[in-house]
Amino acid sequence: MSAITRKPVYLAVYDTLADWETGHATAHLARAGHEVRTVGASTDPVTSVGGLRIQPDLALADVRPEDGALLILPGADLWDTSDDLAPFARTARAFLDAGTPVAAICGATAGLAREGLLDDRAHTSAVSFYLAATGYAGGDRYVDADAVTDGNLITAGPTEPVAFAREILRMLGVYEGEVLDAWYRLFHDSDAEAYAVLEKAAAQ
Repeated sequence: MSAITRKPVYLAVYDTLADWETGHATAHLARAGHEVRTVGASTDPVTSVGGLRIQPDLALADVRPEDGALLILPGADLWDTSDDLAPFARTARAFLDAGTPVAAICGATAGLAREGLLDDRAHTSAVSFYLAATGYAGGDRYVDADAVTDGNLITAGPTEPVAFAREILRMLGVYEGEVLDAWYRLFHDSDAEAYAVLEKAAAQ
């Protein structure tokens, strides 16, 4: 599928979002020709935990699952301090129900847990007891791993932005096989030998 006809990737943005958690994913998606569009509760500017001011491209009410390739939900303090982000979890449900992938990291996993979306899916997060505190029913599906993909859902903890990106790049077919493995080894492990694999793939 060409970049011209490819559906956009939606990146949810909201006050206190964790800047470091989605940068690897969005940068490499954009480099591969995916349009990344930011989605806020409205189109009013939001401010990340690092103080970056972001002007959303779209309001959440205007986003439809059938129009997107993926919904990315970063962590944010607001996931645990209020119900302000619950509409994003409900949108994640609509995406999953429609068969459109969702990727959630850090506090966003707790939002999905509260929405009941992790009760029947393998998943991970920061630690198991963080999700257990939500009162969700999916504790037996928790996996102690850097990132977990179950069907159309990707989850990861706050210290695993590279693994999170790896699963996203795999799901959308940006990289696969030894090239995906090399990408992960380069950005996660600073493995210089992995760079040669990526260079060779880029030249083909």
